Amino acid sequence: MSHEYRKSPEAISRLSPEQYRVTQDAGTEPAFDNAYWDNKEPGIYVDIVSGEPLFASVNKYDSGTGWPTFTKPIEPRNVVRAGDSSFGMVGIEVRSARGDSHLGHVFDDGPPEAGGLRYCMNSAALRFIRRDDLEREGFGEYRRVFEHPDGERSDD
Repeated sequence: MSHEYRKSPEAISRLSPEQYRVTQDAGTEPAFDNAYWDNKEPGIYVDIVSGEPLFASVNKYDSGTGWPTFTKPIEPRNVVRAGDSSFGMVGIEVRSARGDSHLGHVFDDGPPEAGGLRYCMNSAALRFIRRDDLEREGFGEYRRVFEHPDGERSDD
């Protein structure tokens, strides 16, 4: 299935004030006080603005930070990185490729056995789609992610 993922004025107008602050103004939501930091349901996370598939629950782990954290993106081409030295930290900002939404940051202190990266995201930048709703929501091709123990997408 082909999707056209993009940022549109209509999508921006539907954002809550917090979603706008995070995605458009590169804000950060409070730790442990956001929608997905402790979500354990199977599914995928997409950009709240463009709908681009970004992360899967099979690659989510509890980093103890209070934000949803992943070891890798479900679609690497949908995640772009840029340097960020705001707030006195030296990190790498993570943005969605087509929506240009600020998502969070990536650090090199993640689980070594899973590649060593920690993608620390803002729930306000994400929309969660439950595994059982993937077909209905137009993301049925991602059901296969849940059939592989490492979360790798298979194009077989």
